[in-house]
Amino acid sequence: MDCTRCKTKNCRITDPCNAQKFNAEALMATYHLPNNQKIIQAAAALVDNGKAGTLSRLQEVIEFSKSMNFNRIGIAYCYGMELDAVLVAQIFRESGFKIVPVSCTTGGFKQSEVNTESSIENVSCNPLAQAEQINRENVDFTITMGLCLGHDIIFQKKINSYTTTLIVKDRVYSNNPIKALRN
Repeated sequence: MDCTRCKTKNCRITDPCNAQKFNAEALMATYHLPNNQKIIQAAAALVDNGKAGTLSRLQEVIEFSKSMNFNRIGIAYCYGMELDAVLVAQIFRESGFKIVPVSCTTGGFKQSEVNTESSIENVSCNPLAQAEQINRENVDFTITMGLCLGHDIIFQKKINSYTTTLIVKDRVYSNNPIKALRN
């Protein structure tokens, strides 16, 4: 399947194409599970009810969290974004949430301990400990902020809560990766 080369775009008028390899009935049953319905309905309230394009990503995450009745929010952040994480945590606290911010350097592991091919003795990012700490804090929802590529993959694989990304790290384009396509 290569949707970017499709000429008809029939799926956009609710007509499935012949290239799909998934079981549509099984997926529909999964969509109808109560937990998935709750998420779909909360997301739809942000998009389908006229709010699309009127809220920042941060505002969307706050509104989504409120509609889902999340109470404890984890923030997994890159230590290079700690000042931003402090601001985000403050905004969420002011919005009534309990916040659990956890830096990528939690645990204080050396790079040489984490990476078997490294001889660097400085502190390493520690996405496994970051996820484990947030898991043990029993958060309802986790926000990631600027985790390095690879570290974000390990973190997402290990985290148990619902998770979204607030900021994607892009050192060249000031954390706005779409600029690479539009420059």
